[in-house]
Amino acid sequence: MTTRTNTIQHNANGQKKSLKDICNRAWTAKSDWPDKEEFLDVIYWSRQIFGILLGIIWGIIPLKGFLGIALFAAISCGVVYLYAINFQNIDEELYGGAWELVKEGFMTSFAGFLVTWIIFYTGLHYDSIMESKGV
Repeated sequence: MTTRTNTIQHNANGQKKSLKDICNRAWTAKSDWPDKEEFLDVIYWSRQIFGILLGIIWGIIPLKGFLGIALFAAISCGVVYLYAINFQNIDEELYGGAWELVKEGFMTSFAGFLVTWIIFYTGLHYDSIMESKGV
């Protein structure tokens, strides 16, 4: 015997969540975010995509070492902070301060960035790496 249910997600106000609506608010300046979790989800997933894109760019350029990691951290945190404070005009204290906004999804984004960076760097520059080692 199987049971079938229809699951509909609702936000804090009891309204249906719509991905299209959330994306529209994410791209619209000074949007109203009645559900704090929705805004944090936007930051989290945007940061994941941004981390992968930076990993691709860093692998193509090719950046190496601490400089690449430091630039990723600075750019990633700076973009999230500017997006939340300037573009969306969010009161950071409602979310636990600037630190809580900036660290939302940082480590998973960093992991995705590193994997992408390593794969692209190695794939595109393998011959020059081996040549410099004398192999």
